Amino acid sequence: MDTARAKQIYDSDQTIAVQLDADSVWIENVDVANGMVTVTVGNNPIHTKTVSCDRLKEIEK
Repeated sequence: MDTARAKQIYDSDQTIAVQLDADSVWIENVDVANGMVTVTVGNNPIHTKTVSCDRLKEIEK
């Protein structure tokens, strides 16, 4: 996923399914300048990761 799409998903009022590897994640922050995102893995608010945007995949419905 590119940084612009990650930012669109983050700013969206809709729920858009996103995965990091095999895990479902929520985008918590997008660092556009560095192409990085902070995500919450699953439903555990203390399990966060900061990774490159290109590791995220939008799940088509």
